[in-house]
Amino acid sequence: MRLNRMILYVFCMLFVSYDVSAQDTIVPVYKNKKAASSKISKAADDLKESLDSNDESKIAGNYEKLATGFTDKGDFAKAEEYLKKALALYTKLNKTKDKARVSRNLAKVQESQNKVGEAIKNYEMAGSVAEEKKDAQLNANDVGRLKNSNSPAVQAAYSRKNIDILEKESDKKEEVADAYVQQATVDLKLKDKGSAIENLEKAISYSADKPEEVVKLKNAIAKVYASDKQFDKAISINQKLLDEAVVHNDYDNQIKQLQSLSGIYFKNKEPEKAVNSLQKAYRLASQMGKTDEVKSSLKQLLQYYKANGNDKESMVLYEDFLQNFDQLIRKDSSLIDEKTFQITEEKIRQLEKEKALKDELISKKNTFNYVLLGSIALLLLLFGFIIKALYSIKIKNKEIALQSLRREMNPHFIFNSLNSVNQFISQNKELEANKYLTSYSHLMRNMMENSNKDFISLGNEIEQLKKYLDLEHLRFQDKFEYKIVVDDALDTETVLVPNMLIQPHLENAIWHGLRYRETKGLLLLKFELNRDKVSVIVDDNGIGLTQSAALKTRNQKVHQSRGVTNTKERINLLNELYKSDISFSITEKNSGDSGTIVEIIFPKSEKA
Repeated sequence: MRLNRMILYVFCMLFVSYDVSAQDTIVPVYKNKKAASSKISKAADDLKESLDSNDESKIAGNYEKLATGFTDKGDFAKAEEYLKKALALYTKLNKTKDKARVSRNLAKVQESQNKVGEAIKNYEMAGSVAEEKKDAQLNANDVGRLKNSNSPAVQAAYSRKNIDILEKESDKKEEVADAYVQQATVDLKLKDKGSAIENLEKAISYSADKPEEVVKLKNAIAKVYASDKQFDKAISINQKLLDEAVVHNDYDNQIKQLQSLSGIYFKNKEPEKAVNSLQKAYRLASQMGKTDEVKSSLKQLLQYYKANGNDKESMVLYEDFLQNFDQLIRKDSSLIDEKTFQITEEKIRQLEKEKALKDELISKKNTFNYVLLGSIALLLLLFGFIIKALYSIKIKNKEIALQSLRREMNPHFIFNSLNSVNQFISQNKELEANKYLTSYSHLMRNMMENSNKDFISLGNEIEQLKKYLDLEHLRFQDKFEYKIVVDDALDTETVLVPNMLIQPHLENAIWHGLRYRETKGLLLLKFELNRDKVSVIVDDNGIGLTQSAALKTRNQKVHQSRGVTNTKERINLLNELYKSDISFSITEKNSGDSGTIVEIIFPKSEKA
């Protein structure tokens, strides 16, 4: 007998003692485990695929689906784990709407585990990122409800507010049902069992399309009746649920209802009926391979037999359990599902590690790429500075070259001018020499003032050229007359012309053409406007290029050749520096009168 009692005691210790009395709290509603396992399996397979493809948006969605499956199964710890992972990804992806939804669901799961502090934080987070005002208010109400756990009346007010908000939303029936369950829980704290039953019945009205949840809510109502010692009503509800389960061959629900009836019978001092219900539940659970339900029924039966000293029945039950244990395990598909999911979960863990490694490698690669791109950008910037500096140097060199070419013409002009003065002095023409020097000094001052300018106004250029022609006319007044013609369409004060580009050709016309005439010639300088271009024409009726070449000394040939080359070089530099389109041509007259025509054409440009 002592050995039997020891075996019985050890056997009983294998199970946590089961309280058969009805509770004044309402367990959260969740679906049957078979449907939940199917959902979990599907979500796990989808999660593996999304982890393989490293699609973070799909990974987050599948974490959320897994969490929903575990919530339906009643495994809130697992649901919390996967909701946290989903929330982290939605936060990373900056998906505000998804973040708000998952934060609220996470808070509900944590509340179901009595993790009040964490639930409050997640309700607050959900409210802070909610896109609509009513959603923010729902979460704020839940925060207020949890923070006032010591004041059921205040909690009831917050629950009522949520019900008022949710009842206006046709697509939130499940949340309305949850809110009525919360209200019923608060009613039980306030010892208002009648109101609790009314709120549970309202929850049923919002769960009509979910039979499994209706069953859970009706069971909750039965428990409230039982706790209020209205055993007949409680038994009636559970019996009806049992009959419906039998009709629909719903073995899970039959077992649950038999277990619930046994608890009510125990409270109603009807132990025989209670034991009979538990035995039926135990046998049905054994036949259907429901290990958890076998264990639950067995706990209660052993507890009852132990309390009543009925060791014989305990041993029979114990032997029956051991005899059918292997068969029970083989029948229980939930154990296989659990083992399968454990393997799947290990695979998920491995894929998560691989993803983390991939993300780390991608991050390092991106960092390297950013550093490389930054280095390339700096090199390009440095290269750009070098190019810019070289370009500036090139431009500066061209400007210096242009000034050098412009000033290159001055020594010859100065030499000729001093020669003229010397000639006047040698001929005792003091007045002419003084007049020449005065005009020469004015011209030189103008030329020096403009020596650093690439362009000057047309009026200024004409003034310089007129002074120069006056000087040359003093010396060769019996050889030529000159005439300057300016198109009326040209504004001499605003139109700009290249500085000192025309003077060398006037000089060539006088010194190599006109001065060799036997009769007085004519030098014509014309400025014309044609299609937005300024045309400068130097027209002389001197001896022409051919005869001039025959008469020239070696030095004169070099000078004239250098004068033309100088002009071309200056034009090329001006075109490069100012993106101009200046052209130059020199031709000899062929018909009738002899002479040379020089034409310089450049775009019309005006002072700003």
